[in-house]
Formats: sequence, C-alpha cells, structure tokens
Amino acid sequence: MQAYPHKYQVTSEGAAQGNVELTSPGLQSLTTAPPPQFGGPEGIWSPETLFAASVADCYILSFRAVTQMKKFDWIAIRCETDAILDKPERLPMFTRLDLRVTLTVAAGTDKAEAEKLLQRAKDICLVTNSMTAEKTLTTEIVEA
Repeated sequence: MQAYPHKYQVTSEGAAQGNVELTSPGLQSLTTAPPPQFGGPEGIWSPETLFAASVADCYILSFRAVTQMKKFDWIAIRCETDAILDKPERLPMFTRLDLRVTLTVAAGTDKAEAEKLLQRAKDICLVTNSMTAEKTLTTEIVEA
C-alpha cells in the first residue's frame, strides 16, 4: 500500500441536457444521468446509485482485506445496499445506509469468527467511515 494521503481523480463533463461522462486516468469512462426519481432515464448509473455502489464495493473489498490478514477462508459474499435519501431539515441527504450481507462458507467454518470479520469490515470501510449517514449491517452466513 502507498503512504497517505492518496488522491483519486475523476473528471465529469456534460452539456445543458443529456448524460454526463465520467473519466479517470487509466479507467474506462462511465455514463451517468439523474435517477428516475429526479426525472432521469431508466438504465443509467446516477450519482445516487454510484454512492450506494461505492458502499457495497468498499464493504466487500474491506472484508477481503480483513479475511486475508486473518487467513480466514470463505467462498462468496454478496452485499446488497440501500442508500436512503431523505430531506431532514429541508436539505436532501443520504440519512441511512442499510447493508445486507450474505457470506457463503464451507461446512464447519467458525460462524462466530465469520460474524466478527463481517462486522470488522463494516468498521474499517473507508467509504462509509467518510459518510455521516446511519449505517446498519444485517448478516447471514450460509454453508455451501
């Protein structure tokens, strides 16, 4: 890992109407638009869905890091994230992030240890640590 601070650069470009193009050095570009809730089209990533995606993605990558350090074996993980946008005090903001995680492990795996590691991943996720929204984590551990 590189020393802190880290810098992540993204450029967005758009016109008065239509989609926005996101680019970052060395990455494929990404097209976004407002979500349908704000009059945008269906089927295109929006800032709001990207926000929720960053939470789900960071959670899984944090879980990978934690389990690699602890040498904990697992088979698969799924993180469904609901990012709740509300208007407390008249300003729209994400007020809650609900993460529902299903972890698949081999038969006989220590489920108490798995649960601790799932919680630890939530605690160290740098994306959610940077957000003020309330965070909830619901987990399910299933044996393959």
